[in-house]
Amino acid sequence: MASEQDSHSTSFFGHPRGLATLFFTEMWERFSYYGMRAILVLFMVDAINTGGLGLDDTTATAIYGLYTMFVYLLALPGGWLADKFMGLRNAIWYGGIIIAAGHFSMAIPTDQTFYLGLLLIVIGTGFLKPNISSIVGGLYGDDEPARRDAGFSIFYMGINIGAFIAPIATGWLGESINWHYGFGLAGVGMVLGLVQYKLTENYLGDIGMKPEQLDDPVKQANRHSRIKNALWGIGAALTIFIGLVMGGIITIDPVAIADASGVVIFGLVIAYFVYVFVAEDLNTDQKKKIGVIAALFIFSAIFWSGFEQAGSSLNLFAERYTDRDMFGWLMPASWLQSVNAFFIITLAPVFGWLWVWLAKRTLEPSTPVKFALGLIFLGVGFLVMMFASYYVVDGNQVLPTWLIMTYLFHTIGELCLSPVGLSAVTKLAPKKLVGQMMGIWFMSIAFGNLIAGRVAGQFNQDDIAADPTLLPDLFWIIVITTVGGGLVMLLLSKPIRKLMGNVR
Repeated sequence: MASEQDSHSTSFFGHPRGLATLFFTEMWERFSYYGMRAILVLFMVDAINTGGLGLDDTTATAIYGLYTMFVYLLALPGGWLADKFMGLRNAIWYGGIIIAAGHFSMAIPTDQTFYLGLLLIVIGTGFLKPNISSIVGGLYGDDEPARRDAGFSIFYMGINIGAFIAPIATGWLGESINWHYGFGLAGVGMVLGLVQYKLTENYLGDIGMKPEQLDDPVKQANRHSRIKNALWGIGAALTIFIGLVMGGIITIDPVAIADASGVVIFGLVIAYFVYVFVAEDLNTDQKKKIGVIAALFIFSAIFWSGFEQAGSSLNLFAERYTDRDMFGWLMPASWLQSVNAFFIITLAPVFGWLWVWLAKRTLEPSTPVKFALGLIFLGVGFLVMMFASYYVVDGNQVLPTWLIMTYLFHTIGELCLSPVGLSAVTKLAPKKLVGQMMGIWFMSIAFGNLIAGRVAGQFNQDDIAADPTLLPDLFWIIVITTVGGGLVMLLLSKPIRKLMGNVR
């Protein structure tokens, strides 16, 4: 175990050396995630005789939506288990191992190992993703909030570096040589992250080593016993279910499951907010702020339902309708998945400076206005796609610059909404409900991802071939939904701002 001095040494851009450990672990984990995500839908819709699964667009995008939804949903139990049972460090380590196993499972060319791989990646990400961020915060004392914010900014850069290089590497390998090699390379990235994590883990000191301990040893032992038994039960049930599916005894309809999941999630969120208002002991000011979080949930879900088209409908647009010929060489469609990460890396510091500059002049937009701007910029990006699709209707392929411009507007929208929403939830939630409200925020992202998958299913190639005007019409519907949502939020910004009280 490292000493306190080791864990707080300032050898990484003036920050604790442990930040480098977490930076590179997360960078490689995001490499594996975004690398696989960049080719996931393309692989599923590719014909069987060329190495794909041969699924129709609707089914493939429903699977994509379910997968990305569960990645966010399982962060909730993953964080809870780490806090109460495993410890954050163990959760990261074992989560990374499960993720790598999932990617290597997908590298095996069978339908069964493909779906098993998706399941393993979802479980592993649920353990790793929430807990590595928690340890970043633990590197800093309560008396250094500015330094902590700077540390998270550096950590966030690691995420986007991984997201930038991954589609380029796995996309080329998957599209040009073999899909399963691309999935395997994603697994190699996760292994590299695990190796450097274990080699440099001592720089983290004792942060996250042990789970939360109860004062009563007997109660602690009983809690561990209950959790362990529950995990064994869940594991056994999951194993039986996987066996029945692989044996063909149970048939799964991804589209039906996706539709049912959307209803269940929305119903649970409504029920939870009703419970909070009725059963929790909250004063009037706290209830108003909880109401704001409920509103943010809706608009956040709308935003992510459009933004997450990147890996599904926009990825298919890049593959089918974009002229990717570069002097006789065909650029992989998945390479365009790196554009958003590139814009995040280049624009995030600009936006950080902009909000501070505006705040000093009392001109900084309020949280609701920033949400509105995020939705409107997202809609403008889809407006670009609508115009691009008119060229497609005429039988032409369009230049990649259309998608690049779309991703630029989407990134601006993301920078207006995503970090702002995350910060707002932590400030609006009563202290005793902060963790639960953060869970609600992640559920909005999960819900948005699920909707994104279902919306992308409407971009069916056969339907578009039969009625070419369908493509611009579908983009126009997304424009109306997102820009309309932004305008509604803009109209409601003053009332919402009043409900926020002392929170800006």
